Amino acid sequence: MSSKERIVEFMRESAYNPMLEEELAKALELSKEDKKQFSNLLDEMEREGLIIKTRKKRYGVPELMGLVVGRLQGNAKGFGFVIPDVPNMEDVFIPANSMNGAMNNDRVIARVNNVNTKTKKSEGEIIRILVRANKEVVGTYEDSRNFGFVVPDDPRINVDIYIPKSESKKVKDGYKVVCEITRYPEARRNPEGVIIEILGHKNDSETNIVSIMRKYNLEAEFPTQVEAEVALIPDEVQEEEIAKRRDLRDLKMVTIDGADAKDLDDAVSIERLDNGNYRLGVHIADVTHYVREGTELDKEALNRGTSVYLVDRVIPMLPRKLSNGVCSLNPKINRLALTVFMDIDSKGKVQKHEVVESVIKTNERMTYTDVSDILEKNDEALKERYKNLVEDFKMMEELCYILRNRREERGAIDFDFPEAKVILNEDGKPIEIKKYERRIANRIIEEFMLVCNETVAESYYELNVPFVYRVHEDPSVERIEDFNKFIHNFGYHLKGTNNEVHPKVLQELLKKIEGTREEVLINTLMLRSLKKARYAADNLGHFGLAAEYYSHFTSPIRRYPDLAIHRIMKAFLKEGAKSKWLEKVSGLVGYIGEQSSIRERNADEAERDTVDLKKAEYMSERIGEVYEGVISGVISIGMFVELENTVEGLVRVSSLEDDYYRFDSEQHSLTGERKRRVFRIGDIVKIKVAKVDVLQGEIDFTLVEDSQQN
Repeated sequence: MSSKERIVEFMRESAYNPMLEEELAKALELSKEDKKQFSNLLDEMEREGLIIKTRKKRYGVPELMGLVVGRLQGNAKGFGFVIPDVPNMEDVFIPANSMNGAMNNDRVIARVNNVNTKTKKSEGEIIRILVRANKEVVGTYEDSRNFGFVVPDDPRINVDIYIPKSESKKVKDGYKVVCEITRYPEARRNPEGVIIEILGHKNDSETNIVSIMRKYNLEAEFPTQVEAEVALIPDEVQEEEIAKRRDLRDLKMVTIDGADAKDLDDAVSIERLDNGNYRLGVHIADVTHYVREGTELDKEALNRGTSVYLVDRVIPMLPRKLSNGVCSLNPKINRLALTVFMDIDSKGKVQKHEVVESVIKTNERMTYTDVSDILEKNDEALKERYKNLVEDFKMMEELCYILRNRREERGAIDFDFPEAKVILNEDGKPIEIKKYERRIANRIIEEFMLVCNETVAESYYELNVPFVYRVHEDPSVERIEDFNKFIHNFGYHLKGTNNEVHPKVLQELLKKIEGTREEVLINTLMLRSLKKARYAADNLGHFGLAAEYYSHFTSPIRRYPDLAIHRIMKAFLKEGAKSKWLEKVSGLVGYIGEQSSIRERNADEAERDTVDLKKAEYMSERIGEVYEGVISGVISIGMFVELENTVEGLVRVSSLEDDYYRFDSEQHSLTGERKRRVFRIGDIVKIKVAKVDVLQGEIDFTLVEDSQQN
């Protein structure tokens, strides 16, 4: 246990009262040598928010003093929520007048002032800002006579940044810029800044994508030191390395990916064993052979954490020479891999498995569309073209259903929300938006990767070595109770929610509501009741998959946790549990998990922003057109309506002229006072495209007459 952990544990003891520095040093029985560094250590811990120093110079831990340390999540309306560092602690609501100069994503300390007895929600105020998150802000420059200001692109930063006239002479009104904050906001005082980069005019499509990249700190180019290291990597697999590995080049295997994918990091093979079991081979690109620990390339990969798939480009975690080249499992070329062979019985249980360093040569680069057309449509031309693989694909389909049934039996929750695929022309203009198809080939790869990730996680948990797990913690009892109360309105009830709920209970509910009017509503609210999956050094299980052990092993080209796991697995294969490197890495896996979780959230938001931008751009040319849609969300100012092509727009309450509508937060509905017309999630309505703000990715709809009068 580190010195910091020891101090915090001591302070968390039930009998502890806040102590002076001298009292604390004495209680901890510190040596003279330790006492010299003690003041500095306490100062450092205070800066990190691990401990608090009171006005009377006494030290204690925040949670025992009515304080919460965490990350501030801002809101466009000025208020925010503190997401606590302490696991399973509820968020704290911060009213706009209690933000005290804190901005979105700042690391803060909040004092809890009261707890609402009805909702059990905490409310407080920011009393200290530990780390400022927004050193640079992307926004639109607006000019006035004596000064200028930048309106941030991120609506969660709801204050404009004042720009002195002397600093803004070269910038024109309406241009996207990056400004550096020179003075942070205080109560009733805007932040100040200087312009450090001009990105282009706000109406330029390319400028808006670049703005999103800058907003989320996504860098397309790699540092020169990284490129220099990559330049030294051979384009072809070396013969001396092949000699050290199991040679699987004669084993029939394929990659199955989207047609436009270039970073192919997983291949699959399948065989029927004499005892009737399946031998599934999952062959993953051995990225760690090229990305060595401690190199500039490795540091940059950890900094990025993940590849980011924007609507019109990919920002890779690794330079393209690796991601699209020597690491990518391109067909009929020697490639290095880490292979997991799993012998799986007819019930979907993995009877045994083996992990080997291998050299492979994939037979074909298959697409989801072609494999699905062979299996679903019996496409004769494709069957002839891939005749040596057709039986393998049929066997893969068999095993896919077996694995899926096994997951379903144990209670795994399968949300099937539609994803959007935006089709762009050569100029980056959106020409079509459609639902992303999840066909049989997609499901085959999904099931194979799930069983592989789970097998690896369970195996290395039992070996008791440091690891990076993919965890999805159980939902809070309060959230599930709130959800249970709501579904009671539709005649449904969850069993066993007094202390905890099993995922199978939620899965059974999803089956009951399938095809009903309230399906979308209950699906949406159930998802909001669950926590978000993340990476962690401790195995906390995966609630959504109903899995006791889970990890991400299968995508090391595009996810750093997978790459870290490969290093751990290879160290174990070569040196066993007593590896000195494994001892060293045990202190790093927690940081890798935390950093990777942050970068994953960042990437998800950036991807969503670019898709919303292109959706808005697409709908901006369809003002006045009428569509049918489903109400997908209801808030106090209106209701969101989702169209068949996944585009979502807001029907504002102010546009509903036939009545005065009141919002019911518990029922998630709008009800007319006179006519008692009710709008709730799942209702089908007809809308007209009224207004589009491309820059904010916002679309306004109005209801057409017959919808309002139904």
